[in-house]
Amino acid sequence: MQLETYISDLLYRYECVTIPDFGSFLTQCVSATIEPESHTFYAPKKVLSFNEQIQQNDGLLAHYIADIEKIPFEVANKKIAKRVKLLKSYLTQGETLTFKNIGDIVFNNEGKILFEPTYQLNYLTDAFGLSQFVSAEVKRESFKEEVKSIERVIPIAVTPEKRKSRPYLKYAAVALIALTLGGFGASKFYVDKIEAHNQLAQEEAIKELDSRIQQATFNLNPLPSITLNVTKQTGNYHIVAGAFRIESNCDKKVKQLKAQGYSARKIGANKYGLHQVVYASYEGRLDALKALRNIKRTHNSEAWLLVKRLD
Repeated sequence: MQLETYISDLLYRYECVTIPDFGSFLTQCVSATIEPESHTFYAPKKVLSFNEQIQQNDGLLAHYIADIEKIPFEVANKKIAKRVKLLKSYLTQGETLTFKNIGDIVFNNEGKILFEPTYQLNYLTDAFGLSQFVSAEVKRESFKEEVKSIERVIPIAVTPEKRKSRPYLKYAAVALIALTLGGFGASKFYVDKIEAHNQLAQEEAIKELDSRIQQATFNLNPLPSITLNVTKQTGNYHIVAGAFRIESNCDKKVKQLKAQGYSARKIGANKYGLHQVVYASYEGRLDALKALRNIKRTHNSEAWLLVKRLD
């Protein structure tokens, strides 16, 4: 029994997944962060932890295993208990338990459990497709000092003494104002002339259109009815293939999956603005989980199940 696979599936949707008589894996959402020294931006994620004090069986893991393996709930509990007994024996022998895509568990010198998460997967579904990136450092002070040095070398202010020593500037200003006013007058005359011409042309076009409509005859024979059989995907269980910042990439992914035989479609953007593509949507949870396991095994190991009601 691949216990870590079942736990990993549940961590996408639940904040606490308990292994009875062993402990619980907990998730906590963390906002996007920035590392100032390396200028690295990290996407929001779920931080994993382990609490060995929470061992009460809440039935979540057993019910999930029973649904996937098509076995009774009591049988699932027995399989979990058998696996827990084996895990504890490994720990007491000093071995490290590795839960794939979750983390490592080991006993410390005091006989208490230590957990080290791996963070190979981001269990925050809203951040699916986001990855870390490094931005170049933005330098502002150096440009500011450069501008100051230029101002000291080339002053741009005109003092009263300089204005007095250059009387021709006064005449140049008067000439500039006159040219500007003349240009405004000529521009207004030209614009008015164009508007009048456009008005006459529009009236002529309307008269010509009315004349053609009155002369035309229409033969409105009813067309034969056509029956289209369209299959609409419904259901609240969606197998997500990917999420894309650019919608054209989203369309390419849908076309690619349809060519491979999947009922792919777009289901809109999440709150981070990423356009999501799904393999298919299902009415029943068991059918969706069965299809998800087949897709992860044969096509895309990073596919995941989104439980959401679409409007």
